[in-house]
Amino acid sequence: MKVSELRAKTLAELEAQLLTAKEEQFNLRMQKTMGQLENPSRIMTVRREIAKIKTIITEKKNGTEVK
Repeated sequence: MKVSELRAKTLAELEAQLLTAKEEQFNLRMQKTMGQLENPSRIMTVRREIAKIKTIITEKKNGTEVK
């Protein structure tokens, strides 16, 4: 997801999306340990998505939003 799309969302929507991304990350880690992971690059993609969401949440809470 693009950063501009994330910035357009409200704080509640971002927190819900963060929860969803963390659940996906957990499921991917479980698949990796069981040897069932089909797309290993998805783990890195989800990690980066979580970082983007956390950064934007912090910006919105501190009032330092980039426009």
